[in-house]
Amino acid sequence: MRSCDISREDALRLLKQFNKEHFHLQHALTVEGVMRYYAETLGYGDEADFWATVGLLHDIDFELYPEQHCQKAPELLRAGGVSADMIHAICSHGYGICCDVEPEHEMEKVLFAADELTGLIWSAALMRPSKSVTDMEVSSLRKKFKDKKFAAGCSRDVIRTGAERLGWELDRLFEQTILAMRSCEAQVAAELPGLCE
Repeated sequence: MRSCDISREDALRLLKQFNKEHFHLQHALTVEGVMRYYAETLGYGDEADFWATVGLLHDIDFELYPEQHCQKAPELLRAGGVSADMIHAICSHGYGICCDVEPEHEMEKVLFAADELTGLIWSAALMRPSKSVTDMEVSSLRKKFKDKKFAAGCSRDVIRTGAERLGWELDRLFEQTILAMRSCEAQVAAELPGLCE
Protein backbone atom coordinates (compact mmCIF):
# COMPACT_ATOMS: atom_id res chain seq x y z
CA MET A 1 0.00 0.00 0.00
CA ARG A 2 1.22 3.47 -0.87
CA SER A 3 0.57 5.98 1.86
CA CYS A 4 0.63 9.74 1.55
CA ASP A 5 3.60 11.37 3.26
CA ILE A 6 2.35 14.95 2.89
CA SER A 7 -0.85 16.32 4.43
CA ARG A 8 -3.49 17.85 2.20
CA GLU A 9 -2.95 21.19 3.93
CA ASP A 10 0.77 21.08 3.10
CA ALA A 11 0.07 19.89 -0.45
CA LEU A 12 -2.34 22.80 -0.99
CA ARG A 13 0.20 25.23 0.40
CA LEU A 14 2.84 23.83 -1.96
CA LEU A 15 0.46 24.04 -4.92
CA LYS A 16 -0.41 27.66 -4.15
CA GLN A 17 3.25 28.56 -3.86
CA PHE A 18 3.62 27.99 -7.62
CA ASN A 19 0.03 28.36 -8.90
CA LYS A 20 -2.14 31.48 -8.67
CA GLU A 21 -4.38 31.27 -11.76
CA HIS A 22 -8.02 30.31 -11.16
CA PHE A 23 -7.96 27.83 -14.06
CA HIS A 24 -4.89 25.98 -12.80
CA LEU A 25 -6.20 25.75 -9.25
CA GLN A 26 -9.58 24.52 -10.48
CA HIS A 27 -7.89 21.90 -12.64
CA ALA A 28 -5.74 20.73 -9.73
CA LEU A 29 -8.74 20.36 -7.42
CA THR A 30 -10.72 18.59 -10.15
CA VAL A 31 -7.98 16.06 -10.88
CA GLU A 32 -7.54 15.55 -7.13
CA GLY A 33 -11.23 14.62 -6.84
CA VAL A 34 -11.16 12.50 -9.98
CA MET A 35 -8.16 10.52 -8.72
CA ARG A 36 -9.82 9.95 -5.32
CA TYR A 37 -12.94 8.65 -7.10
CA TYR A 38 -10.88 6.29 -9.25
CA ALA A 39 -8.92 4.99 -6.25
CA GLU A 40 -12.14 4.13 -4.46
CA THR A 41 -13.90 2.57 -7.48
CA LEU A 42 -10.89 0.56 -8.71
CA GLY A 43 -10.23 -1.08 -5.34
CA TYR A 44 -7.45 1.17 -4.04
CA GLY A 45 -9.47 2.87 -1.31
CA ASP A 46 -6.65 2.49 1.20
CA GLU A 47 -4.43 4.52 -1.16
CA ALA A 48 -7.05 7.20 -1.91
CA ASP A 49 -5.10 9.99 -0.18
CA PHE A 50 -2.00 9.14 -2.21
CA TRP A 51 -3.95 9.08 -5.50
CA ALA A 52 -5.73 12.34 -4.65
CA THR A 53 -2.52 14.15 -3.68
CA VAL A 54 -0.85 13.06 -6.92
CA GLY A 55 -3.84 14.56 -8.74
CA LEU A 56 -3.65 17.78 -6.74
CA LEU A 57 0.06 18.31 -7.41
CA HIS A 58 0.38 16.85 -10.91
CA ASP A 59 0.75 20.22 -12.69
CA ILE A 60 2.70 22.00 -9.95
CA ASP A 61 5.31 23.34 -12.38
CA PHE A 62 3.06 24.10 -15.36
CA GLU A 63 2.00 27.66 -14.56
CA LEU A 64 5.51 29.03 -13.96
CA TYR A 65 7.52 26.65 -16.14
CA PRO A 66 5.30 25.49 -19.04
CA GLU A 67 8.33 24.76 -21.23
CA GLN A 68 9.83 22.58 -18.47
CA HIS A 69 6.64 20.79 -17.43
CA CYS A 70 7.38 17.55 -15.51
CA GLN A 71 11.08 18.44 -15.61
CA LYS A 72 10.99 21.23 -13.04
CA ALA A 73 8.41 19.39 -10.89
CA PRO A 74 10.83 17.01 -9.09
CA GLU A 75 12.87 19.91 -7.72
CA LEU A 76 9.76 21.80 -6.49
CA LEU A 77 8.21 18.66 -5.02
CA ARG A 78 11.39 17.48 -3.26
CA ALA A 79 11.75 20.92 -1.66
CA GLY A 80 8.17 20.52 -0.40
CA GLY A 81 8.91 17.16 1.23
CA VAL A 82 7.23 14.96 -1.37
CA SER A 83 8.45 11.35 -1.64
CA ALA A 84 10.27 9.91 -4.65
CA ASP A 85 7.38 7.49 -5.22
CA MET A 86 4.90 10.35 -5.49
CA ILE A 87 7.25 12.41 -7.67
CA HIS A 88 7.51 9.49 -10.10
CA ALA A 89 3.72 9.16 -10.20
CA ILE A 90 3.25 12.89 -10.81
CA CYS A 91 5.83 13.10 -13.58
CA SER A 92 4.54 9.99 -15.36
CA HIS A 93 1.52 11.86 -16.73
CA GLY A 94 3.89 13.71 -19.04
CA TYR A 95 5.33 10.53 -20.58
CA GLY A 96 6.05 10.91 -24.28
CA ILE A 97 4.87 14.53 -24.15
CA CYS A 98 7.41 16.35 -21.98
CA CYS A 99 9.31 13.65 -20.03
CA ASP A 100 10.45 10.03 -20.18
CA VAL A 101 8.96 8.80 -16.87
CA GLU A 102 6.68 5.98 -17.96
CA PRO A 103 3.34 5.28 -16.22
CA GLU A 104 3.69 1.84 -14.59
CA HIS A 105 1.21 1.53 -11.71
CA GLU A 106 -2.52 1.52 -12.54
CA MET A 107 -2.83 4.84 -10.72
CA GLU A 108 -0.25 6.43 -13.02
CA LYS A 109 -2.08 5.10 -16.07
CA VAL A 110 -5.35 6.53 -14.75
CA LEU A 111 -3.74 9.95 -14.23
CA PHE A 112 -2.28 9.88 -17.75
CA ALA A 113 -5.67 8.98 -19.23
CA ALA A 114 -7.94 11.19 -17.14
CA ASP A 115 -5.88 14.39 -16.85
CA GLU A 116 -6.34 15.57 -20.43
CA LEU A 117 -9.89 14.25 -20.54
CA THR A 118 -10.99 16.37 -17.56
CA GLY A 119 -10.16 19.46 -19.61
CA LEU A 120 -12.28 18.27 -22.51
CA ILE A 121 -15.18 17.33 -20.21
CA TRP A 122 -15.08 20.68 -18.42
CA SER A 123 -15.01 22.57 -21.75
CA ALA A 124 -18.02 20.55 -22.90
CA ALA A 125 -19.82 21.17 -19.59
CA LEU A 126 -19.42 24.94 -19.95
CA MET A 127 -21.29 24.75 -23.29
CA ARG A 128 -24.32 23.18 -21.58
CA PRO A 129 -27.21 25.24 -20.14
CA SER A 130 -26.42 23.74 -16.72
CA LYS A 131 -22.68 24.64 -16.96
CA SER A 132 -22.19 21.34 -15.15
CA VAL A 133 -21.17 17.71 -15.65
CA THR A 134 -24.14 16.54 -13.59
CA ASP A 135 -26.32 16.06 -16.69
CA MET A 136 -23.61 15.18 -19.23
CA GLU A 137 -23.94 11.94 -21.15
CA VAL A 138 -21.24 9.86 -22.83
CA SER A 139 -22.89 10.34 -26.24
CA SER A 140 -22.60 14.12 -25.89
CA LEU A 141 -18.93 13.88 -24.88
CA ARG A 142 -18.22 11.50 -27.75
CA LYS A 143 -19.48 14.13 -30.24
CA LYS A 144 -17.23 16.79 -28.70
CA PHE A 145 -14.29 14.37 -28.76
CA LYS A 146 -14.79 13.76 -32.50
CA ASP A 147 -14.98 17.50 -33.23
CA LYS A 148 -11.28 18.33 -33.49
CA LYS A 149 -11.99 22.07 -33.48
CA PHE A 150 -13.69 21.87 -30.08
CA ALA A 151 -11.25 22.37 -27.18
CA ALA A 152 -8.46 21.86 -29.69
CA GLY A 153 -5.84 22.12 -26.94
CA CYS A 154 -7.03 18.85 -25.41
CA SER A 155 -5.04 16.11 -27.14
CA ARG A 156 -7.26 13.33 -28.43
CA ASP A 157 -4.14 11.21 -29.03
CA VAL A 158 -3.14 11.42 -25.35
CA ILE A 159 -6.67 10.45 -24.28
CA ARG A 160 -6.72 7.51 -26.72
CA THR A 161 -3.26 6.37 -25.62
CA GLY A 162 -4.35 6.63 -21.99
CA ALA A 163 -7.39 4.42 -22.59
CA GLU A 164 -5.19 1.89 -24.43
CA ARG A 165 -2.67 1.78 -21.58
CA LEU A 166 -5.50 0.95 -19.20
CA GLY A 167 -6.93 -1.62 -21.61
CA TRP A 168 -10.23 0.28 -21.66
CA GLU A 169 -12.61 1.27 -24.45
CA LEU A 170 -12.88 5.05 -24.85
CA ASP A 171 -16.51 4.99 -23.74
CA ARG A 172 -15.55 3.38 -20.44
CA LEU A 173 -12.94 6.09 -19.83
CA PHE A 174 -15.49 8.77 -20.79
CA GLU A 175 -18.19 7.37 -18.52
CA GLN A 176 -15.96 6.82 -15.51
CA THR A 177 -14.32 10.24 -15.78
CA ILE A 178 -17.70 11.98 -16.10
CA LEU A 179 -18.84 10.14 -12.96
CA ALA A 180 -15.58 11.06 -11.24
CA MET A 181 -16.06 14.73 -12.07
CA ARG A 182 -19.68 14.61 -10.90
CA SER A 183 -18.46 13.22 -7.58
CA CYS A 184 -16.29 16.27 -6.88
CA GLU A 185 -17.82 19.15 -8.83
CA ALA A 186 -19.68 20.71 -5.88
CA GLN A 187 -16.69 20.38 -3.57
CA VAL A 188 -14.35 22.00 -6.10
CA ALA A 189 -16.78 24.89 -6.61
CA ALA A 190 -17.10 25.37 -2.84
CA GLU A 191 -13.36 25.28 -2.15
CA LEU A 192 -12.10 27.30 -5.10
CA PRO A 193 -13.05 30.84 -4.01
CA GLY A 194 -11.07 30.48 -0.78
CA LEU A 195 -8.12 28.93 -2.59
CA CYS A 196 -7.96 31.79 -5.09
CA GLU A 197 -7.83 34.52 -2.44
